[in-house]
Amino acid sequence: MVLSDKSIRDEIESGRIGISPFNATDVQPASVDLHLDDKVLVFRNSTAPYVDLREDVPNLNEMVVIEDEPFILHPGEFVLGNTLERIRLGDTIVARLEGKSSLGRIGLLIHSTAGFVDPGWDGHLTLELSNVSRLPLTLYKGMPIGQISFQYLSTPAENPYGSKALRSRYQGQTEPTASRMHVGFDETLRG
Repeated sequence: MVLSDKSIRDEIESGRIGISPFNATDVQPASVDLHLDDKVLVFRNSTAPYVDLREDVPNLNEMVVIEDEPFILHPGEFVLGNTLERIRLGDTIVARLEGKSSLGRIGLLIHSTAGFVDPGWDGHLTLELSNVSRLPLTLYKGMPIGQISFQYLSTPAENPYGSKALRSRYQGQTEPTASRMHVGFDETLRG
């Protein structure tokens, strides 16, 4: 069941959902608006002929800080950003990150696959920002970038995200984080 505005406020008050900084005006009927932080991770032209998912590719990304001028996201370009807000979930709640309709209508996508937020998550959410329009788009620090909705689990998670039993690669992240797919890759292959 998706949490309503009242249930979201109740869960924030109880501490089972953490949003920091939190502004009550960001609460929508069944979600909370999130904002773009001031850093984006840009993909460089690498000397590697391809990305081997089993290996770390050094110097693949470069951090850019958005200050007073906007960051220009060109058509077809893909960068990683993150939410200004730190999100914390208890072991009974799961969340879904979605784009803002107003941004989608001009061709800005905020995630391609990473919209699911596990129970136990604690950190800033990485955004997979893509411009699928024909014109460059401006990204400003602090702008509304997406929304997060919440659902209750049927029972508390036995191994919440970040627990020792899992390979939680991104717990506690505070800025856009490049792929860590290579970490433990060979251990995850099934033969």
